[in-house]
Amino acid sequence: MKGLEGRPVIVTGGASGIGRAAAERLAAEGAAVAIVDRNRELADEVVEKLRGHGARAIAVPTDVSRESDVRNAVERTASELGGVGGLVTSAGIFSPNDMRLVADVDLDTFNQTLAVNLTGTFLFVKYTLPRLLAATPGTHGSRGGIVTVASTAGIRGHGFGSGYTASKGGVVALTRLIAFQYGEHGVRANCLCPGLTQTPMVGGAYDDPDRMRQVTRGVPLRRIAQAHEIGDLACYLVSEDASYVNGQVIAADGGASVV
Repeated sequence: MKGLEGRPVIVTGGASGIGRAAAERLAAEGAAVAIVDRNRELADEVVEKLRGHGARAIAVPTDVSRESDVRNAVERTASELGGVGGLVTSAGIFSPNDMRLVADVDLDTFNQTLAVNLTGTFLFVKYTLPRLLAATPGTHGSRGGIVTVASTAGIRGHGFGSGYTASKGGVVALTRLIAFQYGEHGVRANCLCPGLTQTPMVGGAYDDPDRMRQVTRGVPLRRIAQAHEIGDLACYLVSEDASYVNGQVIAADGGASVV
């Protein structure tokens, strides 16, 4: 993909799931990758693998809900990788305590979910933007791509998960605002909204064939996504192949949104 060779890209939640898949594809395309994750051991494992394939990569243990951690992660990336040329915000949580009717969800669960999913996204965008604006323009003046990872919950709503749904809906709206405010400066922002995806977050919840048939009944492709399918799309949106894609909310859900 164009424009990724040597480009430093931050990937939050980069130690597992969609974030790891995005980081691996970005590295394969020549990007230098900062693996930002709260799990230091897993982040180090990903970095070791990427370096084993010749990529430039660093692990940056970070709590995305803490402003000081986020500021440090961006500064470390710029210092050790030579700048910041892209951002993928894949860090997120979903609490079992959120799987209740709205009136039954406790405030701590709601606030914690927003702190990671929405505030974490905001903080990384806030501290990354000055670095992107300072980057050397590429194709058609592009200075880098921001890819936020929300969920189809943020555009359709699901049966449960008030904190999760609210946080992901906030990510969708925030991304559109970023695209509007910074597009004229060459910074693109797009939001990925995956449907059901096989990641460590869901574990073996869909291993049972009957359960899989049940959850994919409303998915025209009749399957859930694999993490690399979402990661590959994130990589494309960061790259200059997507130089005219801005402000889009892309539902990667196997067609469930059209049912």
